[in-house]
Amino acid sequence: MRRPLVVTVLCSCVLALAACGDDEQTAGGGGDDAATTATTTETQPVETPTASGCKPAKKPKTKKVGKAKRPSLKIDEKKSYTATLETNCGDIEIALDVKRAPKTVASFVALGRKGFFDGLGFHRIVPGFVVQGGDPAGTGNGGPGYDVTETPPSDLKYSKGVVAMAKTAMDAPGTSGSQFFIVTADDAGLPPDYALLGKVTKGDDAVKKIEAVPAEGDGQPTEPVVISKLTIASK
Repeated sequence: MRRPLVVTVLCSCVLALAACGDDEQTAGGGGDDAATTATTTETQPVETPTASGCKPAKKPKTKKVGKAKRPSLKIDEKKSYTATLETNCGDIEIALDVKRAPKTVASFVALGRKGFFDGLGFHRIVPGFVVQGGDPAGTGNGGPGYDVTETPPSDLKYSKGVVAMAKTAMDAPGTSGSQFFIVTADDAGLPPDYALLGKVTKGDDAVKKIEAVPAEGDGQPTEPVVISKLTIASK
């Protein structure tokens, strides 16, 4: 099921390294007082950032779609939860809003702890609007195999740094699977139809780098943006 935003307008990630190595030996000989010498010159692999500032990465492989078991959606609302995304553009830390979106957060936490997001990419980049990821199919058509519905707060504003869940036009407000988006606009101008997940608290530079990755007309990036690992912490 495709989950684009409705508006008017990896297996593991493997870094592609530009490496160069040179083993050079020279020997010289001359009379009794001559010595044989050998020198070895080695250079370390060099990572050349792309124009956006992200490290080069291989395109993530697709994962099985619709195979995850629906979690219980129970979560300790007295605790605070943080999701950290390690990407080839940098790390992004998201404070999950367990108080205003306990069901949505519970589902996301369950998927994250199972490694569901590891190796997935950002498949949609719309500068000045959002960057979107979390699709195991990598096309905008995939999900975990179940939906969660939780009415978003009526006063929710999709401002810069807010993280919410994507849905199709046919889905009820607050429906979510695994696809999420990070708002990069000061105000995305969206109605409160998209389930709240949380807000970026660290890693604004990484989000900006993702936003700077060139994309096709449908938002598909022309170079991979990969989540090598997503970890969940609670306290």
